[in-house]
Amino acid sequence: MVADHLLCRALLFLSVSVAFSGALHPTVRQEDASTSGRIAAAWYAGWHADDFPLSAISWSKYTILTYAFATTTPEADTISLESSDDVLLSKFVTQARQNSVKASLSIGGWTGSRFFSSNVGSAANRTSFVRAVTNIARKYSLDGIDFDWEYPHRQGIGCNEISDNDTSNFLSFLQELRQHPLGANLTLSAATSIIPYTDSNGDPADIKPFSEVLDYIAIMNYDVWGSWSTGVGPNAPLNDSCADAGSQDGSAVSAVQAWTAAGMPASQIVLGVPSYGHSFAVSPDNAFEGGSKTTLKLFPQFNAADQPHGDRWDGDAGTDICGNSVPTGGAFTFWGLVDNGFLNADGSVKNGIASVYDDCSQTPYVYNSTSGVMVSYDDSRSFAAKGAFIKSNALAGFAMWEAGGDSSNILVDSISTLTAFLM
Repeated sequence: MVADHLLCRALLFLSVSVAFSGALHPTVRQEDASTSGRIAAAWYAGWHADDFPLSAISWSKYTILTYAFATTTPEADTISLESSDDVLLSKFVTQARQNSVKASLSIGGWTGSRFFSSNVGSAANRTSFVRAVTNIARKYSLDGIDFDWEYPHRQGIGCNEISDNDTSNFLSFLQELRQHPLGANLTLSAATSIIPYTDSNGDPADIKPFSEVLDYIAIMNYDVWGSWSTGVGPNAPLNDSCADAGSQDGSAVSAVQAWTAAGMPASQIVLGVPSYGHSFAVSPDNAFEGGSKTTLKLFPQFNAADQPHGDRWDGDAGTDICGNSVPTGGAFTFWGLVDNGFLNADGSVKNGIASVYDDCSQTPYVYNSTSGVMVSYDDSRSFAAKGAFIKSNALAGFAMWEAGGDSSNILVDSISTLTAFLM
């Protein structure tokens, strides 16, 4: 599965390393996660602050917001932030408090997970990493920490440190963090793949012990299909069991089934939902059914050598933190689809743009036959379907990547209405 490199940027580091104080404490706090729909979350990307300042956040729509990203370093006792984030994070926490919203910090991400494995890889390093996490939580008066490790026991960006024991070491670290007097009272979450963690043999790990130290996991049910795929598919399918066998790459339904089967209670699962979609270069001959110029195909062929650029937040082609060449991202935020003439301001499809709604994946597609650009994305209807799924399966709530990608709160209002909270 392809991860979330289209969402992140390479980070320049400002080291945050503060002296440790306080002894270990035996009490492990567990926040009540029995109430379905209690978490309305989103990530706030600090690098988009010029376009989407803190003042633009609709704070009343959320119970918790997570600042992205702090990153791992080769030194287990050091967690890093860019200098701009050092300033902005303090303001983020202050405004969250003023709005009665929990403020969390995400550590890792696509470019920032390189040293998780070594940071938790030994008893000494785990203790140092606990010190680093609690120090940064104390420094910024955080309510929570989100661990976005992409991925334990699996390569992400291409130059991550990896160990067969990543999953068990991560668990040992979280258990030690919960024993710390500050860690015992933090809201701890993990952003995860749609695939559960694996053990040292590559088999599904027992996830139940993670439920005892994490308040919740946020399953990143997005980037399931993209420029790496064999056809134009849904970015964030709700379901794919009704699709052809060759078009089943994962979905919210299968992800929740897999994580609960591995031992994570549904009441501690938050569904990750995207406020963006992926673009594809598709010729009119491939875009439409038969000789029609009105009915779009599902899973049409696309030209992988011609990746369309997304909106102004999209990543340009270049070299990643591992030294690998990467193409243009091709991502359109929901507001970017409005700005670029695919959608009207109310989220409806603009005249002259072809569209189709896939009833299996419960996601829409739009197509500009003049430019040859097709985008698979999420709209209010697909977010409502995901909200209904969260409610019917008694999940803990939703987490949107990212808060700044929505347009006039169309997406967050849709999913919040169906999950029956904050509205």
